[in-house]
Amino acid sequence: MTQQRPQIAWQRLSPRMLLVHPAHELLRELPLLIGVLVLGSTTGNQSWTVAVLVLSVGVGVARWFTTSYRIESDRESGQVQLRSGLLQRKVLSVPRNRIRSVQTDARLLHRLLGLTVLRLSTGQQATAEHGFELNAVRADQVPRLRAILLADSPQPGDAATAEPAASSTVLARWQPSWLRYAPLSLSGLLIVVAAAGVVYQSGAVGPLQHSRLVSSGLAAAARLGVVATVAVIAAVVLIASVLLAVLRSLLVYGNLVLTRRADVLHLRHGLLRLREHTYDMSRLRGGTLRQPLLVRVFGGARLDAVMTGVHGAGESSVLLPPCPAATAEAVLAGLVGGPESAWVVVGPLRGHGGRAASRRWTRALGIPVLIGVALAATALLGISAVPLWLWTAWVAVTAWCALLAADRVGALGHRVDSRWLVMRSGSLDRRRDCLATAGVIGWTVRQSPLQRRAGVATLVAATAAGVKRYPLIDVPEDQAWAVAAEASPWVADSIWAIR
Repeated sequence: MTQQRPQIAWQRLSPRMLLVHPAHELLRELPLLIGVLVLGSTTGNQSWTVAVLVLSVGVGVARWFTTSYRIESDRESGQVQLRSGLLQRKVLSVPRNRIRSVQTDARLLHRLLGLTVLRLSTGQQATAEHGFELNAVRADQVPRLRAILLADSPQPGDAATAEPAASSTVLARWQPSWLRYAPLSLSGLLIVVAAAGVVYQSGAVGPLQHSRLVSSGLAAAARLGVVATVAVIAAVVLIASVLLAVLRSLLVYGNLVLTRRADVLHLRHGLLRLREHTYDMSRLRGGTLRQPLLVRVFGGARLDAVMTGVHGAGESSVLLPPCPAATAEAVLAGLVGGPESAWVVVGPLRGHGGRAASRRWTRALGIPVLIGVALAATALLGISAVPLWLWTAWVAVTAWCALLAADRVGALGHRVDSRWLVMRSGSLDRRRDCLATAGVIGWTVRQSPLQRRAGVATLVAATAAGVKRYPLIDVPEDQAWAVAAEASPWVADSIWAIR
């Protein structure tokens, strides 16, 4: 006789969410509310406004009565199920052994009520499981739920063993000095542009044109002249971008603490909106040190995780925001572990030879050289006089392109053994990818027509972690499959079939 699986009772989320969801529903329907208010003020009938308010609050309240979850006790074949829906009922089910990471997110209202949103990630993108979340659970229940939901956790009934037994080691802690790297990104400028777009789309441009503030600004611009006005506007935008970038970095990453306990990595950050990420270290496949040009000039770096269950290179993969490069390198070395951690993180790399270097020089200086020839021909043939400022600009641009090419040549390189593949490239956005060869599931060699002519190729390592594809660009074509075979010995057995 087949043994039936014991039935686990469905549990409801915290009743405090009765205060959270109505507020969120009102914010979600804010454009509709604004439209209804305008319609009501025009017609003198506010009944539609009341109806929309009641409906939004009612939908928010109904979500508590229609949402429940349960966690089956079996770690191998058990499921985590979420039942929800008012008019259309649905049940999301995630196998416990496929859960790769657990994340929590608590906005200001959640924190005031002692609640948090708990999300599960299975490493599968664009599926229903990827959107599995419990909104909202009590914050004091999160440690126990997190321990239960991870694949190697104790069973739900083992409350005593669900609490962490090992002590935590702090790998990194946020410092106020990290804020100096915030203005070196475009986040502040993007906020300014987004705010201008919202003002324009909302139709507020018309009323603003007739306001006293705009009128006084136009009068001041007329007195200053075009050049001075442009300079003042640029200075204002620059200062606003810097302040907004610093403020965003402070709010998002303030109080960041990265800790490790046994085989669990825990990241906590945020001032107003508290976010926590818990990763199973057995899913770690390496890390990426990212250094945009300005951040690198000031000695900074960002650390991203290469881990299954963490998608792409977005915010969910960030272990450390821009911080001193030594801090990011030390954390990555600790995660890599072993005697080879030194060369994996900061060790010298093998260059790709003169052909790869010539491709960078050609691409960087090709267009400036053609422009210089055209300017010289224009001046020598007497077609027109070339002003001094144009020559000065050409020299400056050519020098910049030459420095960029030299920097890209110096950055390009790799190193490989049976355990790690390290790849570095780029100048404006330099990155050093440290990839565990055990996580590589496939190799691809690609060659464009220009690469075939130059005798180089791009070797792509495919993995289930991180951004999924890690290219080693412009490696000599006669070394491409040798690198793959050294990283993955099983490749050597099939090279004869490829050739």
